[in-house]
Amino acid sequence: MSILGTRVLRTEDPRFLTTGGVYTEDVVDDRLAGACHVFFVRSPLAHARINGIDVSATLSAPGVIAAYSGADLADLPAIPPMMSGLINAEMTRRLLAIDKVRYVGEPVAVVVTEHPYQGEDAIELVAIDYDPMPPVLGFELPADAPLLFEAAGTNVAGELGNESSLQPDLFDGCEVVVSRTIVNQRVAPAPMETRAAAAAWSTDGRLTAWIPNQGAQGTRAELAELLGLDQSQVRVITPDVGGAFGAKFGADPEHAVVAWVARRLGRPARWTETRYENLISMTHGRGQQHTITIGGSRDGDVRAYRLQIIQDAGSYPRIGAILPYLTIMMTTGPYDIPRAEAIAKSVVTTTTPVGAYRGAGRPEATAAIERAMDLFAAEIGVDPAQVRRKNLLPAFAQPHRTAFGALYDTGDYVAGLDKALEAAGYAQLRKEQADRRASRDVRQLGIGLSSYVEITGMGDGPESPPTENASVEVHPDGTATILTGTSPHGQGHATAWAMLASDELGIPVEKITLKWGDTDLIPEGGGTGGSRSLQQGGAAVQQASRELLEVARERAAASLEANQADLVFDRTRSAFAVAGDPEASVPLSDLAAAERLVVRTVFSAPGATFPFGTHVAVVEVDTETGKPTLLRMITVDDAGVVLNPLLAEGQRHGGIAQGAAQAFVEEVVYDADGNPLTASFADYPFLSATEVPSFELAEMQTPTTYNPLGVKGIGEAGTIGATPAVQNAVIDAVAHLGVRHIDMPATSRRVWQALREAAALSGSEDT
Repeated sequence: MSILGTRVLRTEDPRFLTTGGVYTEDVVDDRLAGACHVFFVRSPLAHARINGIDVSATLSAPGVIAAYSGADLADLPAIPPMMSGLINAEMTRRLLAIDKVRYVGEPVAVVVTEHPYQGEDAIELVAIDYDPMPPVLGFELPADAPLLFEAAGTNVAGELGNESSLQPDLFDGCEVVVSRTIVNQRVAPAPMETRAAAAAWSTDGRLTAWIPNQGAQGTRAELAELLGLDQSQVRVITPDVGGAFGAKFGADPEHAVVAWVARRLGRPARWTETRYENLISMTHGRGQQHTITIGGSRDGDVRAYRLQIIQDAGSYPRIGAILPYLTIMMTTGPYDIPRAEAIAKSVVTTTTPVGAYRGAGRPEATAAIERAMDLFAAEIGVDPAQVRRKNLLPAFAQPHRTAFGALYDTGDYVAGLDKALEAAGYAQLRKEQADRRASRDVRQLGIGLSSYVEITGMGDGPESPPTENASVEVHPDGTATILTGTSPHGQGHATAWAMLASDELGIPVEKITLKWGDTDLIPEGGGTGGSRSLQQGGAAVQQASRELLEVARERAAASLEANQADLVFDRTRSAFAVAGDPEASVPLSDLAAAERLVVRTVFSAPGATFPFGTHVAVVEVDTETGKPTLLRMITVDDAGVVLNPLLAEGQRHGGIAQGAAQAFVEEVVYDADGNPLTASFADYPFLSATEVPSFELAEMQTPTTYNPLGVKGIGEAGTIGATPAVQNAVIDAVAHLGVRHIDMPATSRRVWQALREAAALSGSEDT
């Protein structure tokens, strides 16, 4: 019987629950003995010129070893924007700001101390002469806004199409056309573990850096580039990682500065940011404005859709500046819309740079089309479930190419919708809603829907197939070791990868060790992001295990003096035996004792996969206070075959809670001067386990043909489907009172204001 598909408990958990994880601050290594501690001086202004920096007072403070400004690092290369072919190449960055700061929190100088408790006071002594400049904020930037990069001549980082490329006749023939501008607000990834780094240089001039990240190999490449080194001169080791959500993919300027300090002083260096630093200077997520226009017939047939995107990229164009590419790719989602178009513009503002955040570009597309579907349904007076069912693509088992270039592998979107509605008891919910409305109940019921499809497991480019490597080795004592190019930070890779190897090799899960995140041990790998790990990294483990058996079969035939064709592999004993003579056998461990038994392989997929599903959110809104409460969350998240239901459910639970939190409470806020107002957890709330119900997870599995496991990605589904479902539910609860839209987060205040405004428009204060 196969172990695959069963609820195997996480093998990682006993260590985390007993001795605890080993995070960057916990790393004990002889190479880090006597490490100094790095502290960053960060700009208190959103936009200013730097006239001078004086560190003399700092140098006399207790425990201070050194202090450096950007001028000291000026010989290191400037950081180009990501994908400079799409983004203005003049929008470069320095590791430490030299002549100008562009957001509150930008590192301007560093202070190095003997002990960690000395740094916070010492950085206050650095004197910096700033010449303040006006901030640049928002999506619709005025033509006379100050330029963040004078050499660029514009605050537009890049465009994908423009208004002149829009079709003026797109909505011709539509009986109903609805348009609205909405905001997918900026949020903070806020992982439990903030960013950190430790660095040490060997006598041969080689750097070893311990950095919590989502892929050691990509982090090594970026760190080497920031320091002007060849990748062979850099080793990156990944300790345990306490959350990432896209924001720990690659190396940040601070990581490079810590390594530079260690080299400059000739001693190891450490850094861990505070929560305040994390909230103001770690990349943020989302930050898009959408103008959605949808048109069709009064019986619910959607015929045309337009999406116009403005991306707030923050002060420096990182991956956030190019995320509209993915948003455009997923413009029409799971729907069959005959005419659709999308354009995007990324702008730089005097705010923290925007990067990847769980879903990265795909949640934004879903949020836009799902609000459009509800707006259209409300305008024509048709149930939103009916509108969705009428316009969803029919089931397909062969790849389907969309007008925006996405190649959906397999899907049955109508079945996903119907399964979710059935699990929710949709008809009964609508009846209860009608009863509450009729009785003018203070607590009104809202039902929100969201049907989605997303892309997971992408390659490095449109013509680059997704690949991942893995090594599997069996040892003489009967244990096995797996090396993987993926990088776990909570997903349960050690359990899942061991299950895959165990299923092939017959070695118990508890006897299989997974290693990752060391570029000397595993020089190549794609890391973990875009929900790629199982479908590529896991498939590579399975492939390596099977290839190892073929190598072992040849050796076993020689050992048993038998033909390979006469050998059968007995998984219960992890041994090859001669067919019909089970006593004539040799275990894998004996073959490994005679000669090292190891296989490295690279798995290549034909393309990305496209998980899909439908979420149903049920909320209650107190119409006197505006307070929304999430009562139920019912989801279908079809990610193909499920390897371990326990792990898949964990990913779904976490994503749903994170998605609901964006809809309800999370938002990074700046004042008119560009000062962050959400710089602590007192100001930046998120949902805890006590504020969400037990999620109702309906099951559906539509296998992909793109890997032997039949699996698709599951890690980001929750944040894609839940957010618009919850937002739609809140609006639905008060729609009969004249409310047509509420931007996220749908806080009590925003709901209350929307109710007051709707009452004023209707000429009545009675809600």
